[in-house]
Amino acid sequence: MRENARVTSDSSGDYQELVDEISELLGAPATLENRDFELIAFGAYDGEGDLDPTALDPVRTRSILTRRSTAAIRTWFEGFGITRATGPVRIPPTPEAGVYRGRICLPVRHRGVVLGYVWLLDDDPGPSAPQLDAAMRVTARIGALLGDEAQAGADLTRELRAVLTAERGWQRDMAVAALRTALGPRGDGPHTVVCVAPWPSADPDDAPSARTVPHATALCTVPWGTTEQCLAVLVRLRALDVGSPAEATATRLLKDGPRAAGIGRPRTGLTDLATTWQEATSAARAALAEPRLAPIADWSHIGPYRLLTTLPPDSPHDPAIAPLLSPSHHELARTAEVYLDCAGQAGRTAAELGIHRQTLYYRLSRVEQLTGLDLDDGEDRLLLHMGLKRARL
Repeated sequence: MRENARVTSDSSGDYQELVDEISELLGAPATLENRDFELIAFGAYDGEGDLDPTALDPVRTRSILTRRSTAAIRTWFEGFGITRATGPVRIPPTPEAGVYRGRICLPVRHRGVVLGYVWLLDDDPGPSAPQLDAAMRVTARIGALLGDEAQAGADLTRELRAVLTAERGWQRDMAVAALRTALGPRGDGPHTVVCVAPWPSADPDDAPSARTVPHATALCTVPWGTTEQCLAVLVRLRALDVGSPAEATATRLLKDGPRAAGIGRPRTGLTDLATTWQEATSAARAALAEPRLAPIADWSHIGPYRLLTTLPPDSPHDPAIAPLLSPSHHELARTAEVYLDCAGQAGRTAAELGIHRQTLYYRLSRVEQLTGLDLDDGEDRLLLHMGLKRARL
């Protein structure tokens, strides 16, 4: 039976569960894509057919690994009438197109509009008519979910931006109430916010549609600094401890050109949405500043940047650390930061930097001379460490 179910985008886990249900009904691996041929979910089914190496033909492999198909493949499949079909469509194998095995396409429709497709590998003799009828009933449930999400997220840009930019107090309370009313029961579940920064467009209204990001409840752009924008994405989760939809959202949107993304802590309901957004922006700033955190940082895992990102961006550097921040002392600053990252262990630091211990000791003495700090003093070390981390922001 099912060996390993994997999710690449998710709506409270429902898509994955429904795809798994179809796989069970038909005894074949099922794949769900939206109408733009972007992968939403797939289930791996442990059956004899999957032992055939042609099961992962180039088209299916690309779809799973890159989460989307090429425009040429999309046009080729649409040539079989799948955009107009209301029932299963069989597509024959065509090796020259990279389709080594036949497909069965189950169009996912809602209120007469095609919103996606469920794909299955077609083996001889293949599923029976009653099995396909049962699978089509499941696709109707998928269509209702996709339609519900598209409707919920299509016009929420203004409401989401109002919550994220409103002043603390009654203005924010009113903005949260408006967003909760627009979302209905969806607003009471677990959510998080993703910040993608900087967003490549300077147009404040140039945000992707929720239709193109299936696991996003709403999206909007928000000022990032004085001249740039970042993208905010409200993501509904299956549970507070399941963050994969937010990670998938960030991964998908980073393909459009931004440099980093941050994810806030999940919370139930919308009351603390502004706080979650602050955490997401802090995590994005940390990912931009610290290569080891890039390209996607979760606020829970950014360490001292949780505190440092709360400082005003234009706050001055501590005068003791300032001398180390000149370009001529870049190597000394790096040495001090690595030394403190290594908990003051000289051997680890020298190995990390690829230098001799005596060279390390000389550099550390120069750091003390320039800053006036004593590296044997815990508070001085803390000040230096935080000051150097702060400089990255």
